[in-house]
Amino acid sequence: MSACVEISGVKIGGGHFQLIAGPCSVESKEQIIGIAERVKSSGASVLRGGAFKPRTSPYDFQGLRAEGIELLLEARRITGMPIVTEILSESHLPLFEHVDVIQVGARNMQNFELLTMLGRTDKPILLKRGLANTLAELLGSAEYILAGGNRNIILCERGVRTFETYTRNTLDLSAVPVLKELSDFPVVVDPSHALGISRLVGPMAMAAVAAGADGVMIEVHNDPANALCDGAQSLTPDEFDIVAERVRRIWSVLM
Repeated sequence: MSACVEISGVKIGGGHFQLIAGPCSVESKEQIIGIAERVKSSGASVLRGGAFKPRTSPYDFQGLRAEGIELLLEARRITGMPIVTEILSESHLPLFEHVDVIQVGARNMQNFELLTMLGRTDKPILLKRGLANTLAELLGSAEYILAGGNRNIILCERGVRTFETYTRNTLDLSAVPVLKELSDFPVVVDPSHALGISRLVGPMAMAAVAAGADGVMIEVHNDPANALCDGAQSLTPDEFDIVAERVRRIWSVLM
């Protein structure tokens, strides 16, 4: 059984399963609070949302940055849900002082200067596997955080790049039992980024639970067709409600 990481009163790992949900990017106060209230009512316990967005093109929406973090904190105040959001640079750390979980995205998995700085904090770190990185390399990155004294690490499988082009990436569910065998970190799965196709997110979220994941992280948007980022992989709140119920049923059987 994995170790337990506590996120502002919410436990993940060590026999505790959590749903993490929210939009790819924070777009407005009304958007993030509305989604937060809906996913909480469906059973999510942690709110995700991007304030800083690393995009392939410099002309794509880059996030609301500091304003986005403020809106996430407002959503937390209203709903009581702890928040997780991605950091891009160690220079942004002061802005993350009140964030509950700091996410290190796939592109920064081997940003060793950033990992070293995060090791000096006591905040939970959600560390995503890189697009073309092995599990050994993921665990090596986790060691950089551990070396600084921070043991509050959650690993995230979010798909790797393969020759398959139908989906955005290939979700490697074998990573879940392998990472649990090689470490005691909680492991969550992000089927949204792995697949890039909203209708496939539910089946793979359920498969992730069956594989032994300690949580799943799902993107939810109130208007996916007009989302500023990754609308194609986002569930509507109604769709998330169905997936959340199915995920909970599978978890209850396993427990």
